[in-house]
Amino acid sequence: MSDLSERLPQQFFATLVKNVNARIAAGHDVINLGQGNPDQPTPANIVAAAQQAVADPKNHKYSLFRGQPDFKQAAADFYQREYGVTLDPETEIAVVAGSKSGLVELPQIWLNPGEHILLPDPGYPDYLSGVAIAQATLDLLPITAEHDWLPDYTQVAPEVAEAAKLLYLNYPNNPTGAVATPEFFEETVDFARQHDIKVVHDFAYGALGTPDKRPVSFLQAPGAKDVGIEFYTLSKTYNMAGWRIGFAAGNQDLIEAINLIQDHMLVSVFPAVQEAGVAALNGDQSSVASLVALYQKRRDAWYQAADQIGWHATPSQGTFYAWMPVPAGYTSGEFSQLLLDQADVAVADGRGFGDYGEGYVRIGLLTSPERLQEAAARIGRLGLFA
Repeated sequence: MSDLSERLPQQFFATLVKNVNARIAAGHDVINLGQGNPDQPTPANIVAAAQQAVADPKNHKYSLFRGQPDFKQAAADFYQREYGVTLDPETEIAVVAGSKSGLVELPQIWLNPGEHILLPDPGYPDYLSGVAIAQATLDLLPITAEHDWLPDYTQVAPEVAEAAKLLYLNYPNNPTGAVATPEFFEETVDFARQHDIKVVHDFAYGALGTPDKRPVSFLQAPGAKDVGIEFYTLSKTYNMAGWRIGFAAGNQDLIEAINLIQDHMLVSVFPAVQEAGVAALNGDQSSVASLVALYQKRRDAWYQAADQIGWHATPSQGTFYAWMPVPAGYTSGEFSQLLLDQADVAVADGRGFGDYGEGYVRIGLLTSPERLQEAAARIGRLGLFA
């Protein structure tokens, strides 16, 4: 294999799955709270649209290279309806095979080897894959509880800010569950303009706030399209994780870059899946409201159960994660392994999301309230929070 195989980071989630599966194979009833894989089915109207589209022979050919016009129009209409953001479907929308693919591809087409990218720490581990493939230089942007898990741009060294060509952000945030404010996104636009940085906002959990407060889009900030783009995936909003369909929206230069690299890597996404995406974006949105309510029920169940065993944390306001502090005397890795070995509860080691993830573990609220309560009870029996 090439040198690239040595540069690629270890696939954090693949290792987690391997360890959990080994425990299950040994006969243990593991409550797996370590992954971020939605557990609910895709809404029936989307499945029906896909079934009809799959049966249509016109969809058995290659897609158009840069995506089907009806899907791009649906994406633009979605942003106008949901966020009041106007987008040109031809020049400001790029179809991607799930947002992960676009997030990994973009550094390869935007950065020369050695050029700088700013990534949040803690942050989604697969951002690092794009950095490695592009042979870019990585600078980390710490996010901490003291600043509500938002970057403090005043703490970025001038030489780091001047060198950066790309800045990745992700709100609602994986792994912390934090949400951004309109004011923060306005600060981001100002910071990007001042230092000639392009912003890439990963809006994967854009629909998943609380029932009384929805997350804001980066593109709602004045001037956002001048400096950046936003990736939106249908995986979380519509439980379509395995369908691999999403889009990027915003700055025309970045959109063209994504389209260009994808011209050489794939012939867009299976047309029938894009038609299913149209049904998702244009159709009845009541399933989204129901999903938000479901995650709030699980969030409430988890934090109440955790409080009962003395494990306290500020409840997340978005995503389907809880970001929990590790008890004194343990590293994140040690605590995660202890829970798997002695409580048959799998969690994600906070260190897997970066250096600033040390001291925390990520809980995925992707099982029933009863199983979440049982997981907390098992952990409580270890007597770590007395």
